[in-house]
Amino acid sequence: MLVGVPKEIKTHEYRVGLTPEAVREYVAAGHRVIIETRAGEGISKGDDVYRAAGADVVDTAAEVFARADMVVKVKEPQPNEWVQLREGQILYTYLHLAPDPDQARGLMASGVSAVAYETVTAPDGSLPLLAPMSEVAGRLSIEAAGTALRAFNGGRGVLLGGVPGVLPAKVLVLGGGVVGTQAARMAVGLGANVEIFDRSLPRLRALDEMFQGRVTTRFSTMATIEQAISDADVVIGAVLIPGAAAPHLVTRAMLGLMKPRAVLVDVAIDQGGCFETSHPTTHADPTYEVDGIIHYCVANMPGAVPLTSSYALNNATLPFGLALANKGIAACEHDPHLAPGLNVHKGRIVNKAVAESLGF
Repeated sequence: MLVGVPKEIKTHEYRVGLTPEAVREYVAAGHRVIIETRAGEGISKGDDVYRAAGADVVDTAAEVFARADMVVKVKEPQPNEWVQLREGQILYTYLHLAPDPDQARGLMASGVSAVAYETVTAPDGSLPLLAPMSEVAGRLSIEAAGTALRAFNGGRGVLLGGVPGVLPAKVLVLGGGVVGTQAARMAVGLGANVEIFDRSLPRLRALDEMFQGRVTTRFSTMATIEQAISDADVVIGAVLIPGAAAPHLVTRAMLGLMKPRAVLVDVAIDQGGCFETSHPTTHADPTYEVDGIIHYCVANMPGAVPLTSSYALNNATLPFGLALANKGIAACEHDPHLAPGLNVHKGRIVNKAVAESLGF
């Protein structure tokens, strides 16, 4: 199979679909790889490194889309990309279709078979291709919160860990999954006062055991969230419903309960966001203010650390990508865990949660 990798074009997105090491694996398996020139420069891998790994370097993304049997990306295709996709072609990337009906319609019209990293499953029901980026985003969320809290960025002027004699920041983490756990780990490490909210009692018990009393765990209800945010300096939105739009756990009315210039970091923004007042932002302009509350809603947070992110992502996506290259879209029929990753096929949405979220 001819596998193609275009350069990512989303604002401040520096990751790459295949690292040189992954290219070698595809070539060793008998496949050809073409990559757009300079696609790897965000991870400090030039065209010569990709040639040495066995890839052919081409001048334009248009050539990649025109020639490749399978296109491997990181972020969802932009409008000028999805119009270049075609029937019989495989797209393998993050899609996050639930809050993006325009992209869904574009992919359906193209006829492409689109496999989304974020809905591929593992035997235990987890999401192995989403997990590495969730780990990165969870850790980055606390760094982003610390920056947004600074007075010159509009924040409260609070140091996350405080100092002797001065209270640390209070950080609420909504969701105890991968993102929430990593956010809590970073916040605790910096000395913040951390509470984690979740609706799974087994998960809350596991978190309590994991952190050994260094965080407070709370069962998530509207009442407990309302109570807690009044004293919060930072709220991290980390709730995920696989394939579906994220629930709005903090309404606009609830912002009035919060301290002036407190910070919301919405890591679920790819799936529509955990906060009613969230809308996607970019690394170029990451924050905005609503009712005196600072919102950080960057939709590709891991793109800020592309070297770490690209390798973490490729480590997870490579086995499934090779299966698709070896067997084509039929690989989904042979693997019950890859099958949920197929979101669009022959002009239809074929993942139930995605279809229900879109109303298709």
